Amino acid sequence: MIDEIIEDAQDRMGKSIDALKTSLTKIRTGRAHASLLDNIVVQYYGMDTPLNQVGNISVPDARNLSITVFDKGMIGAVEKAILKSDLGLNPQSNGTLIRIPLPPLTEERRKDLVKVVRGEAEGGKVAIRNIRRDANSDFKSLLKEKEISEDDHHQAEDSIQKITDIFVKQVDEVLVKKESELMEI
Repeated sequence: MIDEIIEDAQDRMGKSIDALKTSLTKIRTGRAHASLLDNIVVQYYGMDTPLNQVGNISVPDARNLSITVFDKGMIGAVEKAILKSDLGLNPQSNGTLIRIPLPPLTEERRKDLVKVVRGEAEGGKVAIRNIRRDANSDFKSLLKEKEISEDDHHQAEDSIQKITDIFVKQVDEVLVKKESELMEI
């Protein structure tokens, strides 16, 4: 019973780390990467379609993205979707190819993005601590129902705390890596 609760908590904490990493990929560093456009959707025959399904996204160099649209009629819709995305990008098209130059980040903007990244990391830590709290309350209810002894209860709380510390450390590592990427010129 205790092992199942601990295993569930570990799975959920791992998913929290994955969610943090996913949310941090949306924050632009100085380099171009195709995942920057992952959350953009385009109106394609009346349906919201992810950008990567209407065109091929490539990274020709560190400061540019390019999109080769499969259907020439979609170029206007793709440009409009990129402009509406609040990423601060200005697409330029020529035929079936859309080029997106990434402007260099200013020092002030980098510092603002670091604050955003720290906020995301703190949210990840809070999620992990909430999972620990849920597991501890499950342990307490097992103790109350006399399904486990007090010693088992304390051992379970100690082990869930150790696991929590490991995952919080992983959040800190992800944060340090992202901050260094952002502050790179």
